[in-house]
Amino acid sequence: MLFPVAGILRLASVVLCLIAIASFALFAVNQTSTASVHQQDVLNGEVAGAGSAGSGTGSAAVGGEHKSSLRAAVDDASNAITSPFSGATSGSHSEWAIRTVRLLLALAVYGFGLGFLARVIRVRV
Repeated sequence: MLFPVAGILRLASVVLCLIAIASFALFAVNQTSTASVHQQDVLNGEVAGAGSAGSGTGSAAVGGEHKSSLRAAVDDASNAITSPFSGATSGSHSEWAIRTVRLLLALAVYGFGLGFLARVIRVRV
């Protein structure tokens, strides 16, 4: 009778982990592409320089405004499932650190935690 509950927990675990991984992968691709464009601008002399304050934020902000509806939905879902872990990253100013810690915590809690709970439920029946 509890087999469907274990299956639902396992499915939820996989879906939540895939959402977190997809959001991180989309973030990483966006960051690396905007970094490449920024470095090309610096080398061409179109930007004041790599050391100037705020030089990397302009292209990242522009890229963030033009999200597709799928990307926005994945990011919204990821933010919803990783919001319980925001306290662990409150002191960091690095977006990479924040996203990485939230991904690792989501994989630990949802991947390992829900997967373990599903196995325990299945074994006890």
